[in-house]
Amino acid sequence: MVARLAPYNCDRVAKMLKIVLFFLSVSCSFMAAASAGNFYRDFDLTWGDHRAKILDGGNLLTLSLDQISGSGFQSKREYLFGRIDMQLKLVAGNSAGTVTAYYLSSQGPNHDEIDFEFLGNLSGDPYIVHTNVYTQGKGDREQQFHLWFDPTKIFHTYSILWNPQRIIFLVDNTPIRVFNNEEAIGVGFPKKQPMKLYSSLWNADQWATRGGLIKTDWSKAPFTAYYKGFNASACVWSRGSSSCASGRSTPVPSGLGMNYNNGWQTQGLDAPGRRRLRWVQRYHMIYNYCTDLKRFPQGRPRECRRSRILVFDLFGPWTRSTQIFKGTILLGFTQRIGRQDTILRM
Repeated sequence: MVARLAPYNCDRVAKMLKIVLFFLSVSCSFMAAASAGNFYRDFDLTWGDHRAKILDGGNLLTLSLDQISGSGFQSKREYLFGRIDMQLKLVAGNSAGTVTAYYLSSQGPNHDEIDFEFLGNLSGDPYIVHTNVYTQGKGDREQQFHLWFDPTKIFHTYSILWNPQRIIFLVDNTPIRVFNNEEAIGVGFPKKQPMKLYSSLWNADQWATRGGLIKTDWSKAPFTAYYKGFNASACVWSRGSSSCASGRSTPVPSGLGMNYNNGWQTQGLDAPGRRRLRWVQRYHMIYNYCTDLKRFPQGRPRECRRSRILVFDLFGPWTRSTQIFKGTILLGFTQRIGRQDTILRM
């Protein structure tokens, strides 16, 4: 009996395996497509002419800067809350005077904005990562860091997690900064204006490196930054409404498919995340507006008074770095209004 049924069972199993393998291959193809953004589809090259390029079938984007012009791009979609990830490889070599900006922003004089800016430096010196948060056109919330790796050798992931409770800046999934919603004590928080994602590479040698003391070496031009691996798990804003309607956790288009990971909507930091944040802020932070008492003689901003970071952490391990910063970069910050870049002198 067993011998007579065996061939039948084997044929049946073989057919079932073929069907399962077929669906697995289709599923894997779909998942691969869903996880990968495409620059042709997701972004517009907005300025710089040939200096901004999309390559490798939409998988790679480059921005270049020469003595005539920089370049930039922006997302086709607007977002109102979400997690945005992008892999960047920054300008290598002597990048002094250059700034690679990567940020979310709405439009107009009362715009909201969430900033990453990478300030170039002389060969061998570390990049400075400049972060800021604007609400209703008001910024002045700068925190700056040295990275713990060389950001010009390989791609690293820089993320903005933005939900109604907080904004988290992440580097390779390590939190470097948290800006909490403190509207209860009168501090503005970006939550009403949808924003597009922008990036640009431009010359800022009047302030970017050592307060403008080090100028751009144009003999090293063109300077080039590289982008890949864009992903947006976010609420897309279109025609006056959000894809995350009525507070529901709604799948949102991302790349070529659908991204169902919506944990960002309520995400905060767990205990390991808080430890990593303290590590970054203790050993790699070089400036924190909350500790700059000379800048705020009338008292620190309200959100700073509720900071959970210990005073020892703020004033102890990086006092020297803070002094170095005050003697250099504090000469100027950028304030962006729309696409225009102006210098706000301190």
